[in-house]
Amino acid sequence: MNLKDLFGNALLDYQNGNYTEDIITSTSISDEDVLPIPYLFRGFKDMPKLEKKALKLAKGSVLDVGCGAGNHSLYLQEKGFKVKAIDISKGAIEVAKQRGILRAEEKNILNETDTFDSILLLMNGTGIFQELSQVSKHLSHLKNLLKSNGQILIDSSDIKYMYEDEDGGFWQDMNANYYGELDYFLSYKDKKESPMKWLYLDFNTLSTACTSVGLKCELIFEGEHFDYLAKLS
Repeated sequence: MNLKDLFGNALLDYQNGNYTEDIITSTSISDEDVLPIPYLFRGFKDMPKLEKKALKLAKGSVLDVGCGAGNHSLYLQEKGFKVKAIDISKGAIEVAKQRGILRAEEKNILNETDTFDSILLLMNGTGIFQELSQVSKHLSHLKNLLKSNGQILIDSSDIKYMYEDEDGGFWQDMNANYYGELDYFLSYKDKKESPMKWLYLDFNTLSTACTSVGLKCELIFEGEHFDYLAKLS
């Protein structure tokens, strides 16, 4: 996947005092939306309940997958946790290091080999699985990175509601792929990123996939907007 790393550039601009505009995102089923860059640098008090809950559940050594600017890692590191932060965005990792994260690496989760007590995949953590067909492969790999009694804390949303028409019926093409598979578009300062595949996974589908690879899946928290936090062990 050839990424221009516009996301990383945006984080670097903000970190270095060159913040002039926000990121614009859209998906194959939704219109353009503004992603405010300051939000990507939020502290604990500005995090959604779901993220706070996940951070409170963290234990032992922690892997923060898709760490972005490193908010979750910073919070846990300040609490004395041993944290490793990874992201495929070079710019994000640079920012995470500048903000003081001691172990931050530009890396795809599938190339990770260390083991951890807690693995965090937050802000739609299932997104990095990209497609339903890739879920089991990712979950098996994540399972191999767990120390005994380790846990994976992952969130997503059931986006079925985005397909409802006004009468409550679904307009989704039943011959199409799983409804949570989207194309994700991002632009920043008039540059467009190559489209990415991005996966939203409903809890039951996640749970079934977990069972198939020998992971236990518990629903920990449900947010107000079809989002949820799950603990896999």
